[in-house]
Parts: sequence; structure tokens; C-alpha cells
Amino acid sequence: MSIAIKPRARAWIPLLFLFAACQAIDSTPREVQRYDARTFYETVGLRAVSFAPDGASVLFSSDRSGVYNAYAIPPEGGEATQLTDSTSDAITGISFFPNDRRLVFQKDQGGNELVHVYVKELDGRVVDLTPGEKTKARFVMWSGDDRSMFVATNERDSSFFDLYRYEVDGYARQLVFENTGGFELGDLSLDGTKLSLTKVKNNSDNDLFLWDARQPHSAPRKLTEHSGEVSHGDAAFSADASEIFYTSNEGSEFQRLWAQRLDDGTRRLVHEAPWDVQSVSCTRDGRFRVITINADARTQVRIERLADSSEVALPELGALDIQDLDISRDGKRLACLAWSDTSPANVFVVDLGGREARQLTTSLDPRVDEQALVQSQVIRFASFDGLPIPSLLYKPHGASAGERVPALLWIHGGPGGQSRTGYNPAIQHLVNQGIAVLAVNNRGSSGYGKSFHHLDDKRHGEVDLDDCVWAKKWLAEQEWCDGERVGIMGGSYGGYMVLAALAYRPTEFALGIDIFGVSNWLRTLESIPPWWASFRDSLYAEVGDPVADRERLSRQSPLFHADKIVRPLLVVQGANDPRVLKVESDEIVAACRRNGVAVEYLLFPDEGHGFQRKQNRIAASEAYLSFSQAHLGVAPASAAAPEPR
Repeated sequence: MSIAIKPRARAWIPLLFLFAACQAIDSTPREVQRYDARTFYETVGLRAVSFAPDGASVLFSSDRSGVYNAYAIPPEGGEATQLTDSTSDAITGISFFPNDRRLVFQKDQGGNELVHVYVKELDGRVVDLTPGEKTKARFVMWSGDDRSMFVATNERDSSFFDLYRYEVDGYARQLVFENTGGFELGDLSLDGTKLSLTKVKNNSDNDLFLWDARQPHSAPRKLTEHSGEVSHGDAAFSADASEIFYTSNEGSEFQRLWAQRLDDGTRRLVHEAPWDVQSVSCTRDGRFRVITINADARTQVRIERLADSSEVALPELGALDIQDLDISRDGKRLACLAWSDTSPANVFVVDLGGREARQLTTSLDPRVDEQALVQSQVIRFASFDGLPIPSLLYKPHGASAGERVPALLWIHGGPGGQSRTGYNPAIQHLVNQGIAVLAVNNRGSSGYGKSFHHLDDKRHGEVDLDDCVWAKKWLAEQEWCDGERVGIMGGSYGGYMVLAALAYRPTEFALGIDIFGVSNWLRTLESIPPWWASFRDSLYAEVGDPVADRERLSRQSPLFHADKIVRPLLVVQGANDPRVLKVESDEIVAACRRNGVAVEYLLFPDEGHGFQRKQNRIAASEAYLSFSQAHLGVAPASAAAPEPR
């Protein structure tokens, strides 16, 4: 039961989600060691932690080799063993087999997002369980009896995912659920008889359905009858499949957790908070329920005993925030990844019932003094209409009234994403070199209630951009910031916001850094990847219909207004990006060059929407800094890495 902790986002998948604790900034100016980008990225990236079914090891993925591969480490600590050896495509380890050390893992090809599910056999051979040039797939779960696994693929219809059962021995498979209704697949009961499904109407209204494998020819049954627009989020079956737990914002600004009996439909409120309940999961043994809460840009984890809903005490991790976790099958231990702004993710194991957390990995490069890094601070500024806009401020240690520093706005992906606290080497690199970063959660961001979430619907490049302009005004009011030297950067939707800022507020920002941002909404909406078909109506409700809203979308597309751009622009793009096509960046670069604008273009031929290879991430981070130094008037500081301590 591995639980990826992330916000419930809208259909447009955000570029980056940042997690972890948020602490007050030490305002005392002091000199700190400067580091180059390579030093920040020599920090090891970790993701996808889970226990082996027998509990004898903890599986995780790491980019220690330069590319993400699967590793295993004893839960008591020791050396990690590398299990895969990819030198190109990023691998995510999923699970060992229940009764042997065969490994399930996933990877795409060069960032094209066409993920396949693989098995590494005991003799080292690799079997692709989901072949096909256009196939996209994902591992779902092991069956309750451990004799089979469930995998979802879109091989029959590239727009929708079907569910298959694969035998553990021999990998013979059987179609379980043929998704002809355009549903999004959800949770599956341990006995494989009940499947939760989501039917999306738009970006504020969807429904939860139940399909029963014992009645395979019957239509899925709607579980969430309601009036008005209601959004239902994560869902999970109890171990005995008598109840389904799900989140809903019916009657509330925030997602609350509900339980519904499957026999008579009665439901009860399980948990609510002044924030979104973002995920729910139940352990296979029926003992625990795990919920996560998106609390003001950080994640709170609550583990409850299902017998009486009492909370399991977890050890205090200080500034660290849990971002991913798994409970062992015997229910005795928890494995998790935890990080903070100044500490990258590490693997921890916690004995449930005890208060000890064992750290199994050390991800921060030993040359880096953690005290030289910067904790973010949650701030709120009043926008043009008085609306408070939550943001994360990363203030350089040396910034003061006597040492005023330039700044960059950091705009998250989306639309509908959220900047969250947690280790971000690109941000830390900029701040370490004396550039403040303000990560703006402009109106339309997730995590602050459904009203805030929808304030930018079909108003992109307008009210959300006004929030960014007022963010710059707030920075200019700070005695330690030089308001004449403020730029704007972001990726995906954030990259769009950069281009919108430069096109529609031509002299407001000193520069723009666009990381695979949308320049032409019409083309992007018309080229939605087929596997996003179930989200199309939601995305159209959020951004617009390329036919019905053509005039407005043209007005909101920076490419058609690029003649107004006069400020320096850096564009960074992956050639294999299936979401924001390379042509989006090609054309905006060409248009700006026709203006005589200072434009730099960094293209990675082996990346997609988000950079997986460490060398490419280093090159991008170096480009962000050098471009900012050149156009914000920042003198390059010595950044030679110190010797290991």
C-alpha cells in the first residue's frame, strides 16, 4: 500500500509539486558558502518507496547513477543495492513479487510519457508486460491472494484505460474491465470484484461509480448522487470491500473524507479539516486507514486504526514532511520519504507503536552546509482586489536594507497546481547565489478551497497575471528587495504565465524564464494526448474550447501578441514533450527574435515534460542562474564546491 502524497489537481497536470515543512526565516544577515548547480544536483533524488511483501527490504527509486533506477535497502539500514541499470530512461520501481524477488518497474521512452510495465526476472531478463509503440500503462495492485497482478493499459483505445489481470506465473492475462464509458479508473478491492470509477463532467463536477465484476455486463452504478456541482477526489475500499472511503467537497469549501456502505448506501463523515483531505488508503490487513491533508502548502499525515478511528502516534520529524509512505504487510512498520526545504528526500522506517524513526539514506551532498540553504516562509499579500494570495518566500541569507537583492517570481504548473514547501535544487541554487524567489500560488491554485480554485477559470493571462504583478509590488515594498530587478519564471502553465507577463505587461518584469510553457492555447488544446480523453471536458471548462472559445483563446495566447515582447527571454524545452509540443517554444523564440529581443533557447533532445536526467537538470539550472545574472545585474559569485566535510 504505497501512498503517493500529492494534491488533487485539475486535468492539466502540474510541472512541479513541492512538499515539506515550512519554518520561519532566520532574518539575520550572514555570509554563506556559495555552491554551483552541480553541487545542488549531486544531491540524490529519491521517489516511490515501498516495503517488499515479505518486509525484508525497502524498495525505492534513486537518480544516484544520473538516471532514476530501482534500489533496495534493508529496513534496519545498510548499503542500498541497485536493481536496474538504465542509462537513459528513468525507471520507477513499483514492487517485488509477493513470493520471490522478481521486480515490477515502470518507465517511458525519452520522456514521451508512454509508460510500460516491466518485470525483471530472477535471471536478470526484462519482460515488457505492456508492449506497443502507442501503449501507455500502469501497475494497479496485487490481488488479495497474491496469485495475480492488475495492470491498466490503453492498448485497445488510446483514449481510455482498460483493466487486466496478469497471472504471477507465466503472465497469462485476462481482460477484467473494458472501459467503453470513458471513465477514469480508481481503486480496486483486494478480491478484484469491485472497481471504483470516476466520470468527469467538468473541472468542478464529477461522480464516483462502482463496477461489480460479479455482474460484468451490468453498467457501473453511480455512488454519488448530488445536486449542483460537486467534486469527488480520491477513493479507497476497505479491506473487506464493505465500504468505500472517498473525498468530496459537497457542502464545503474543502474536500472532506466520507465512508459509504456498499450494501445500503448509507454514508458518514469520517474526517474534515480547514484544508483539503487529499488522499485516502487502507492497509491490506484491514487495520489502518491513512489520510493526508494539504495544510497551507505542506502535507499532514494521519494514520488511524480502523477498529475505533483512534490515531496512531508518529515520531516528531521536526522540519521534515512526509511525501510518500507505505505500511508493511504485517502492520508493524512504516517506510516513508521525508524532506524539507533544506533537506532532500530520505528514506525513513518507523516502528508503529514506537517513537523511533530510522533514517536509511543520506541524500544531501556532504559538501553542502545545510545552514547555507533557505527555509521558505508562507506569506500572503493583497492582490489588486484585496484578495489574499498565499505564496512561499525564499529570502537569501544576506539580504538586508543595506544589501538589496533582485528576485524571481516562481509560477507553478497547472492550471490548478500549487507550489509547496520542499527541497527544490533549482530554487536553492538561485537563492544561494543571492536571488530571492517568491513562489506565487495565484488565484486558481489548488489547496485553498474550491472558490479560490475556480477564480481564474477561462481568465488565464488576466486575473492570475494581475496576482503576479501585485506579487512584484509586494516584493518592491520589502526593504531588502530591489523592486526594479524582478523577473518571472515557471514551467508548463507557469511557463505560459511567463510569456503572458512579457506579452501583456511588456515592461513590468525585468526578464522571463519559460520552461516548456504554452504559447498557443488553440494548438495545445487541439493536441491533447489521447490518454487525457477522460479529462478533456474538465480542461475545456478550465481553459476553454478551441472551437467555441477560439476568439478568447487567441486573445490569451502570447504567440499572437509576441510583437509586444521586449524583455529578455530564456526558453527551455524537452523535444519529446507530449503535453506542450516543441513547436510551442520554437515559434515563440522565432517571434521574439524577430523583435530583436535577447532570447536564449535551451533544447533537450532526450527529455519530455519535466527533466529526468541529472545532467540536463544541471544544465537547465545553470542557464536559469546565468541568464538571471546577466539581465538582473547580479555579479557572479564564486561558487566552487568546498571539499567534503
